[in-house]
Amino acid sequence: MGGRKVTSSVSADFQGKHVTVAGLGVSGIPAAKVLHARGALVTVVNDGDDARAREQAAELEALGITVRLGDGATLPEGTDLIVTAPGWKPDKPLFEAARAAGVEIWGDVELAWRLRGPDAAPWLAITGTNGKTTTTQMLASILKAAGLRTAAVGNIGVSVLDAVLGEERYDVLAVELSSYQLHWAPSLRAHSAAVLNLAPDHLDWHGSMEAYARDKGRVYEGNRVACVYNVADKATEDLVREADVEEGCRAIGFTLGSPGPSQLGVVDGILVDRAFVENRQKNAQELAEVSDVNPPAPHNIANALAAAALARAFGVPAKAVRDGLRAFTPDAHRIAHVADVDGVAYVDDSKATNTHAAEASLAAYESIVWIAGGLAKGASFDELVAKSAKRLRGVVLIGADRALIREALARHAPEVPVVDLDRTDTGAMLQAVTEAKRLAQPGDTVLLAPACASMDMFTNYNKRGDAFAEAVRELGS
Repeated sequence: MGGRKVTSSVSADFQGKHVTVAGLGVSGIPAAKVLHARGALVTVVNDGDDARAREQAAELEALGITVRLGDGATLPEGTDLIVTAPGWKPDKPLFEAARAAGVEIWGDVELAWRLRGPDAAPWLAITGTNGKTTTTQMLASILKAAGLRTAAVGNIGVSVLDAVLGEERYDVLAVELSSYQLHWAPSLRAHSAAVLNLAPDHLDWHGSMEAYARDKGRVYEGNRVACVYNVADKATEDLVREADVEEGCRAIGFTLGSPGPSQLGVVDGILVDRAFVENRQKNAQELAEVSDVNPPAPHNIANALAAAALARAFGVPAKAVRDGLRAFTPDAHRIAHVADVDGVAYVDDSKATNTHAAEASLAAYESIVWIAGGLAKGASFDELVAKSAKRLRGVVLIGADRALIREALARHAPEVPVVDLDRTDTGAMLQAVTEAKRLAQPGDTVLLAPACASMDMFTNYNKRGDAFAEAVRELGS
């Protein structure tokens, strides 16, 4: 963890510059409009040329913005800068041509950072493989409880560009950042930042686990006050050690165990702070009770500790941490209790779309009938099954890649009964829940934590969770 003074060259003069915006959509269209309004000569390029794209193109062309559909590979002549949608992969021909021509490539987060005014709100930034959205929302709730004007923005549905350029003035922003966004944000310098955890994800985009971790670690670059890391995940601490930060910035750990100095942790059911207190060698500050965290599952307590660490780094009092956590309600499909039927709890964690998230979800319950499967995205399930085997009463498998989970179960939990559902129609979830009910005993939890993406059977994880909840209600009636 470097201790030198870090500066960044921030320039937002676009007058007369030829800027190519890569991609229509939720980030491309606002970026094109913002740049055009600031005098840039904007060309939008887009791979697709469907009816939706043509409709979006017409909207931009009416403003005087050039749009090129069906060709996102060729670098427009005279381009001075590219602003890309975060999902565009770094190895696309457009970017290779840009690098060869010495043209900078920014994402929408980088653009927002460059466009901040002199009195802009500082950013408290959060990234990680899992838990980003929940932690960012928890942080915003804590900041609001402290009386601060804030918003949860970034990779969370609210564009950071809108937050930076909107009329509302903020004291501080809680910013969720994906690895994609961080890859394209070279000059971002947060007040404080957290990497919640690291597990293999999006490796097809980044090319390797090392490149994925490196992009996550960018969130620490230039931090002023605190780099927050997960004591249980050494890779996050390693990223802190490698970061160049401002003089005086501190490494702050969070742990589900008893915290050491410069850490937040849990003692006898109490969330405590031994980082932002006087004489942290001997003193600790009570922040909240574990029961104040909703839901109080282990991985969610970790989320709460990370949020609390960032809030405390910003000077928030202990009472606001407790009040903010009590006021926080998690989004749907995140370890949400649906109902109890015949003494069995039914829990929807459809958002557990990878093995790391599913492992955290399974660790929250003692005896589980697990509903799993979908699109594996290249994942391996051996470690997940081996760690969770002792908790499994039974397993119901659904989805395109369920055989991968079935094979892992045969290797690591051969005694656990498995129901393999070879159907993808709308009634599949009801059958899955019915089979789970048959396997479950009073006191068990039927847990939808698929460890896979949903698009083989459902539009998204929300629809999958809705189908599960509807099936449980039908079962209960």
